[in-house]
Amino acid sequence: MASEAVTPRADRRLHRARQVTLLSLATGVWASVLLPAVGLTRDPAPGRVALGAAGILAFTAAQTAVLYAAVTPWLDQRRRRRAQLSLAGVAVLTVPLVGPVAAGVWPTWAWLGASLIGMAPLLVRLPAAVAVAAGVLLVSVGVAWWTGGSVWRHLAVTGGIGVSVAAVNWFQVWFWDLLVEARQGQNARARLAAAEERLRFARDVHDVLGHNLTVIALKAELAARLAPVDPERAGREATDVQRLAASALTELRETVHGYRAVDLGEQLAAVAGVLRSCGVRCTVPPPPADLPQSAATELAAVLREAGTNVLRHSRADWCRISIHREDDVARMTVANDGADDRGPDAHSHGLRGLADRLAAAGGELRVRREDAVFTLEATVPVAP
Repeated sequence: MASEAVTPRADRRLHRARQVTLLSLATGVWASVLLPAVGLTRDPAPGRVALGAAGILAFTAAQTAVLYAAVTPWLDQRRRRRAQLSLAGVAVLTVPLVGPVAAGVWPTWAWLGASLIGMAPLLVRLPAAVAVAAGVLLVSVGVAWWTGGSVWRHLAVTGGIGVSVAAVNWFQVWFWDLLVEARQGQNARARLAAAEERLRFARDVHDVLGHNLTVIALKAELAARLAPVDPERAGREATDVQRLAASALTELRETVHGYRAVDLGEQLAAVAGVLRSCGVRCTVPPPPADLPQSAATELAAVLREAGTNVLRHSRADWCRISIHREDDVARMTVANDGADDRGPDAHSHGLRGLADRLAAAGGELRVRREDAVFTLEATVPVAP
């Protein structure tokens, strides 16, 4: 099963899938309580009923902890292992506690055995799960022989029901793992894209500076050697070093400018794609065609931060992004529902940084929350 830390709270669809999986698995837990509880109603001895009830409740609590861990990939491995060991210990104790309940009348422990077989695929790999199932079946036969119950009835309940429950539980957790791994794949692709972009920029900087710095170093060394014997030529070499350094600085600035230049339309499409992939309905009209590159660069930075806030600080179902130009001002508005008290406000670090950046460019950033709707509005001056 997927083990990398993933927090479904950051993804609405993953959060809902986990809730559905937990609810479905919990149904099996309830069955593991109700069906053995039938035996409690058929045993006339109060002492056996009390011990059997204690064993069933302990088994249910341990089973619930293990099922929770099965769909909680960010849980600490030590806690996960502790839950599994607790279930194993409780399962052993249920044999003397639950086995004698309603002996010969109702296969009480056989239902707990079925639950154990049903959970085996969630705890261990298939070969080990088969071994666990065989061991549980042997215990069920032993309980039937010890209590005078029907061996075939115990085998039918423990084996038949257990295998059916195992198939259902395995499919649910397998499907949950697929969702978690898909989310991990998305995160990995995003990190890979960022790493590739950093490498591309590093290669560009290396190409620009590598040659020029090599020539500068050689000429500076030559000038140092010529200074005592040929001051005039050493001066010319020093002038060349100064010219090359100025040229290298100009090329570096051009490279950084090209790197920082963004296509606002592509940024809008990318942010909208990410939001839609996370289940957020997104409306994004195209940006104005006459928007200058300087304004587009500033608005792109705001757009990225706004998109991140929608995913991290809300449970949005919809998001509307609009960019339009009003005379000498470009205005971008990002609104989404699902905002809560933990969402970003005017004092959050990311928005404060954006506000400072826009202020340096002569722009302004405003945010407001009305009920569950959060709205971010950024303005940037545009030269006429």
